[in-house]
Amino acid sequence: MPVIGKILVVCGLILAGGPASAASKVSGCSLNGKALFGKVQVVRSFPDFKVQIVRSFPDLKVLQVKSFPDACGKWQFVNSFPDFTIQYVDGFPDFTVEFVGSFPGEG
Repeated sequence: MPVIGKILVVCGLILAGGPASAASKVSGCSLNGKALFGKVQVVRSFPDFKVQIVRSFPDLKVLQVKSFPDACGKWQFVNSFPDFTIQYVDGFPDFTVEFVGSFPGEG
C-alpha cells in the first residue's frame, strides 16, 4: 500500500474515534462510582470532580436546592461535610453541567 494510502487509513481511524469520545461521561447519574446528587462543596484544589458550566448539551442538568438533594442532578451547596467536591474549570472537565430551573438529570 502506498504511503498516502496508509496515511488516509490512519486519519480515517482517528476521525472514526472522535464522536465516540464525545459521548456523555455521566452514566446512571454517577461518575467514578460517586452519585452526582447530594451535598456539594466548591473547592479551589483537589476536587472529586472538575466541572465546566455550559449552556447547551451538558452531561448533567443541575437544579440547585436548599434541602433534600435526593435525586439525579439535585445539588445542595454546603461549606462542610459534602457528599462530593467540585472545582469549576474552563477546559478539560470531568463532566459538563448546565444549571436549570426544573427537570434536572442527565443531559
